[in-house]
Amino acid sequence: MAKKPTGLCGLDLLLDPDAFDKAIDAGPTGPSVVVLVGDDPFVNRHLLLRLRDRFCPDEEDRAWAWREFAGDEQPDPRDVLDEAATVPMFATATRVAVVRRADSFVTACRSLLETIADRPRGTRGLVILEVRSFPATTRLAKAVARHGQAIESGVPPRFNLTRWLQSWAKQTLAVDLPSTTASRLLERLGNELGQIDQALNSLVAALPASGPRQISPEAVDAIGGSGTQRTAWEMLDAAAAGRTDEALALLATLLDAGESPIGLAAQSASVFRRYSTAARLLAGPKRPANLAAALREAGVAAWPKALAEAEQALRHLGSRRCRQLPAWLEATDRSLKAEASRGLRARLALERFFCKMAGPAAGRPNRPSPQSPRGS
Repeated sequence: MAKKPTGLCGLDLLLDPDAFDKAIDAGPTGPSVVVLVGDDPFVNRHLLLRLRDRFCPDEEDRAWAWREFAGDEQPDPRDVLDEAATVPMFATATRVAVVRRADSFVTACRSLLETIADRPRGTRGLVILEVRSFPATTRLAKAVARHGQAIESGVPPRFNLTRWLQSWAKQTLAVDLPSTTASRLLERLGNELGQIDQALNSLVAALPASGPRQISPEAVDAIGGSGTQRTAWEMLDAAAAGRTDEALALLATLLDAGESPIGLAAQSASVFRRYSTAARLLAGPKRPANLAAALREAGVAAWPKALAEAEQALRHLGSRRCRQLPAWLEATDRSLKAEASRGLRARLALERFFCKMAGPAAGRPNRPSPQSPRGS
């Protein structure tokens, strides 16, 4: 069961300044405590920048009106609350105390925070807490719901991130991002919004001075991402196509460069689960018309090169191995988080996973017969 959201969606607020201003009223009747719930550094950073601009619009005031504390260093709660409670005599900025990575701070100071959160702000300043989790059943969460604001800073389940990226690129970079390009970025970089934003800035910088400001899917493969990211894409493409020697050589390069085995496994999962989903759809009662339709439905970017590579991988893997992919991925992840967490054992766990895809397929992905009606 999907986790129930604790508050407003931060991604939506970043695209809608009016909704953001309405949720975060800077007047005395506004929130006394704002909680950013989630661990996406990109969303947290941009939400904090918006909050700073809202409460401390004059840059000269920010040196004294905006102060950040490291929650994992257990700051004295009196310092945090005194910072927010001090009323400026002649300035218009609202004093703000921000506690980053505040989960342990919230645990240690919960009763005090409940008292602060359970009353209107009035002339006092604002406390902002950045936490990974914030259960809605706690007294603090209920107090924040009455007189504060909780904002989800992660990516919600079933969120249309492709459409969001298109709007974000248009709003912040004044560039058109076709859905195929947005899908390719997500396919290559997963939900790492910070990396995607960096890739978008690089892609925009490479656009010609004259002509349409539009990013093509081909441009993503050409310059999107860092060198190690491109090497990881090449590794996964080689493994899926059965070029195991090439995949293992690229894996060795990445690990020697300091890449995390768990991170590489997660990137592998984002690619291979799409192939497993496509094979499952083709074997189901309402199967798509062909491989390309199944791959598009599974989340593969809908442009010729991406679909051609994915079709080749799906034909190589075959239906039997595609059905086994989730179990193989789970076993690899479990191994990397236990006995094979580092060193040669971690490399061996990933090599074992890639070797399972070597050789010809024992069975091709199921394809609907042209004579049989769809859904039969």
